[in-house]
Amino acid sequence: MSGFIPTHGGADPQTAAPIVEIVSAGNEVLIGDVLDTNTGWLCVRVTGLGGLVRRTVMLRDDVQAIAAEIRGALARRPALIFTVGGLGPTSDDRTLEGVALGLGVELELHPEAERLVTEKYAEFHARGYVPFAEMNESRRKMARLPAGAAPIVNPIGGAPAVLCERGGTALVSLPGVPGELEAIVEQSLDGLFARIFGCAHYEERSLVVELQDESAIAEILSRAEAAFPQVYVKSRAKVLGSTRVIRVTLSARGDDEAAVEALLTPVAERLLAHIAAAGYGVSPEPPAA
Repeated sequence: MSGFIPTHGGADPQTAAPIVEIVSAGNEVLIGDVLDTNTGWLCVRVTGLGGLVRRTVMLRDDVQAIAAEIRGALARRPALIFTVGGLGPTSDDRTLEGVALGLGVELELHPEAERLVTEKYAEFHARGYVPFAEMNESRRKMARLPAGAAPIVNPIGGAPAVLCERGGTALVSLPGVPGELEAIVEQSLDGLFARIFGCAHYEERSLVVELQDESAIAEILSRAEAAFPQVYVKSRAKVLGSTRVIRVTLSARGDDEAAVEALLTPVAERLLAHIAAAGYGVSPEPPAA
């Protein structure tokens, strides 16, 4: 799997998957006013790219807490850190202050970021979304980036995302509005993702066991996982129609589809045989339509 090792940053020693951490900041999330859907969406996206999300954390809009989390994450040397939220024009949007403090640098007005914000607000005004087009200090705040950082185009919103790089780790700060975050990830990060994840492939397949007791097959699953350490084996209870069953999910990452197929197929065959031999009905789960 040599082609799957990222060109910078940390990789999981067992799977060689690039490691990712996510830091979500927002008082509104921790008081329960807003549900953090962004972290789950990023986990799905990273996993699909062949990455491994090792850690996620939610923090208040506290500069010191954000800085401490950034320092801790950098010390763990992941390939990529996402921060989520806190890039807007109001006084409680303080993520970039925390990032700058964590990196040991100052915030600076970035000319390209200022141009992006200026153009966005001119566009918003022309469309009737905002009452005036001119820049003010609140809007200019969104163009103050940690020294050495670069802005990333936000296709939808006013605040650009921000890229910092330190010691082989890329740190991307994303806005908290889900539509903006998703647009940036889908449209503005292709080059970075190609550098970090390459062309890695990820796949899941599932088996359905006619059983309600996970403990009855726990040893079978443990032996399979020990025999095939590059495949993640997980059992979950599931209701199928009116029947409660166990779904066993197998997942793996590799350079391409064929490599992943070669990892998953022998594990699936082994589990089908061993679970059936233990006296339980088992079958592959059909792919979702």
